[in-house]
Amino acid sequence: MSSTRHSITVDDVRKVARLARLSIPDTDLPAITAKLEPILGYIEQLNEVDTAGVAAMAHVVPLHNVLREDTIEPALGLEATLRNAPETDGPFFKVPKVIGEEDSAG
Repeated sequence: MSSTRHSITVDDVRKVARLARLSIPDTDLPAITAKLEPILGYIEQLNEVDTAGVAAMAHVVPLHNVLREDTIEPALGLEATLRNAPETDGPFFKVPKVIGEEDSAG
């Protein structure tokens, strides 16, 4: 396997930052570029590893569903449902109005 070393440029970092909607001062770009270079070199090194015959996996350890079975149980009654509500209006939860009011700070 041959290694094709690509270097990252300040312009590459600037473009990725723009795509990620990150505001990075131009004075910081050379330092960030220098920090990214060894990371990309390590990724290139990983790309050289022969993975033929290695099964694809989503996690390195086997995972099992730990959820319980869904069982139908009686619903909570209206009185029990509303018991801890700060305010009620008959069989309803009473909440402050959040739409349709003018912003007083405006």
